[in-house]
Amino acid sequence: MKKIVLLIGLVFLMMSGFSQKFGYVDTEYILKNIPTFDASQKKLDQYSEDWQKEIEDIYADIDQMYKEYQAEKVLLTDELRVKRENAIIAREKEAKDLQKKYFGQEGELFVKRQELIKPIQDDIYNAIKEVAAAANLDFIFDSGSSSINILFANPKYDRSDDVLEKLGYKN
Repeated sequence: MKKIVLLIGLVFLMMSGFSQKFGYVDTEYILKNIPTFDASQKKLDQYSEDWQKEIEDIYADIDQMYKEYQAEKVLLTDELRVKRENAIIAREKEAKDLQKKYFGQEGELFVKRQELIKPIQDDIYNAIKEVAAAANLDFIFDSGSSSINILFANPKYDRSDDVLEKLGYKN
């Protein structure tokens, strides 16, 4: 809905006679050309893989505990049966808590992403603002994003290389 309102507003502004200057950048292209982003993304992926492996190991342990419990269930006293069931339940809770700790809304993966990726995104945003100001542009769209697409764009308006240059990178 926001996209439709934005696009209608932009069409209205263009049709109302105001002289607006537009530019666009391809953030995916920019990110691919920043080595620190690639390194940061690889670090995040490694954290994620390590944490996922840790959680999968706990679930494998739970599965083993449950199989052993099922095999021995008929031989156990009521007290031992309840004790083993509680141990399995506690281990499942531990796994779920760990998942939440690592991958939850404010989990460690989120914190690491803020730590590693957000500074790069902030640098890109500031470079885009500077490029827009230097080129006297009113709007810059992201042609690499799925949120607003540009069906046709004249390459002379692509400011991606300008942003990379402003960040100190050459392609």
